Amino acid sequence: VKTKHPLFSDPAVRQAINILIDRASVEKFIYGRTGTATANFLNNPERYRSKATKFEFNIEKANQILDAAGWKRGSGGIREKDGKQLKFVFQTAINAPRQKTQAIIKQACQKAGIEVELKSVVGSVFFSSDVNNPDTYPHFYCDAQMYNTTMPQPDPQIFMNQYTSWQVANKENKWQGRNITRWRSKEYDALYRQSEQELDAVKRAAMYIKLNDMVVGDNYVQPLLA
Repeated sequence: VKTKHPLFSDPAVRQAINILIDRASVEKFIYGRTGTATANFLNNPERYRSKATKFEFNIEKANQILDAAGWKRGSGGIREKDGKQLKFVFQTAINAPRQKTQAIIKQACQKAGIEVELKSVVGSVFFSSDVNNPDTYPHFYCDAQMYNTTMPQPDPQIFMNQYTSWQVANKENKWQGRNITRWRSKEYDALYRQSEQELDAVKRAAMYIKLNDMVVGDNYVQPLLA
């Protein structure tokens, strides 16, 4: 990692955005029975689902968090700190439910003094493996992005390797690594390696629950729906 994000490296910003996502409304008004609001990245099978996480939607609380962290409202109501405005680009593939979800998140962020620029990429481009196209989601050339990741296996081992350091998508592996977010943790890597060798089913499940909690705990990854 050569750089830090000018906004998201501040944990207060990540915490605020987490509670500015109205997951319940996204489930109720957009996805219905096809998506269940969740605070977990790993949701099934049930024995691997963490009960330690929760989500909430609270614009007032988000404003309080940002105020306390020194992000003051400037021109046009956009928050500023150390010469940086709280504005970011949020991309996803062109798909009606995703654009509606983007709009819900943008509207809430505006009420907290955060400006969000929405970007929509044609699905065939966004999900392609074109090494030279900067708009593919493995390149992740923006501030935040949204997409669905599937777990075809009944066991989470392969699914959870998406946050190991050796899976980071980069130029060297032609953007084919499964860690699209490029989130990294030595503790996560070590526990993941340990889970690969654990034969006790109960201990192994506990490990995957902890891996989930590590990923979502610092709010770099924001689960929406399962």
